[in-house]
Amino acid sequence: KDTYNNNNNNNQVQFLSSSGGNAGLALTTVCRSLRPPLPVSVIVPETTKPMVVRNLETLGADVTVFGKNWNEADALARTMVEDAKTDGSGNTVYYVSPYDNPLLWTGHSTAVDEIIDQLSCNGGDDDVRIGAILASVGGGGLLSGILEGLERNYYRGGGGGGGRRSEIIRGTKVMACETEGAASFAASLVANSLDSENNSNDDDDGDGNGNGNANEERSLTMKRLDGITSVATSLGALEVTPAVIHRAHRHQRRGRCDDTSAGGGEDVLSYTCTDAEAVDACVKFALDHRMLVEPACGAALAPIYSERLRGRLLEELSGMRQSSSGDGDRGSSAIVVEVCGGGGVSAEL
Repeated sequence: KDTYNNNNNNNQVQFLSSSGGNAGLALTTVCRSLRPPLPVSVIVPETTKPMVVRNLETLGADVTVFGKNWNEADALARTMVEDAKTDGSGNTVYYVSPYDNPLLWTGHSTAVDEIIDQLSCNGGDDDVRIGAILASVGGGGLLSGILEGLERNYYRGGGGGGGRRSEIIRGTKVMACETEGAASFAASLVANSLDSENNSNDDDDGDGNGNGNANEERSLTMKRLDGITSVATSLGALEVTPAVIHRAHRHQRRGRCDDTSAGGGEDVLSYTCTDAEAVDACVKFALDHRMLVEPACGAALAPIYSERLRGRLLEELSGMRQSSSGDGDRGSSAIVVEVCGGGGVSAEL
């Protein structure tokens, strides 16, 4: 809002971002819908589908195609922002990350609020819970938001174990879904096991704001892929944000809490599917719901449609109906799939 007001005062302001497609489409839509519209530039890697480039240009973005993957495109975007500070043009250029920004995470986190609101109004069924949330992972922005939303509502209910909202999400497992050849989250999660000595002090701060200690320096061994070899190019970040690993650890710790009033099996699990499974899930989803999504989204749908992954998913959730204290039936558990990523798909594809 402040930037927009400054622009109305004749300051030359523009936004610049890097994207595999969908984040750039979102930024461009927002900037060009303002009055007067704000100029926006998007740097996309060479793996970006021509259809996505055309859509960006049609919306009004200045598009540059550069680099073998998103990381190379992002490096150019950051360089362009820095160069703009000293080019003498008087323009102010703001860099917008497609995933690594707390404001984006908080925006994504409101999806959890909406899910809880809907389940709270589910015909008065007081036993319904969120058994699992499935989401695709690229750089970790969406997953960071989901974990923030769960954490905020967990403490909103009174420190875990108090209040209807925390009851709905108690024991929720988050499935982080990627394709082989783009599984940067899986690599870093394995390298930073919750039980490792370096991560033993990554505690919950309990303030309920969803941030915890995510911004503190911790000893993490972040893994960077050598390249992206998956058709799900929208998941093409070579390395996830460290914040998503910190948040995953905090969610896992709540599930391991010895006090059953405050923890009930929460976990973050990595699911990696093949490109074929992701594409097959997209086709089956289109047949079921008449909606086209791209393979990046198919990664989150694969545990539902792939027999191989569905068996694992159901096994992971098999204990959800029994409370952590063993005192009986926990009632219904909903499986929620975050269906997102449709900017790079068409009937022809």
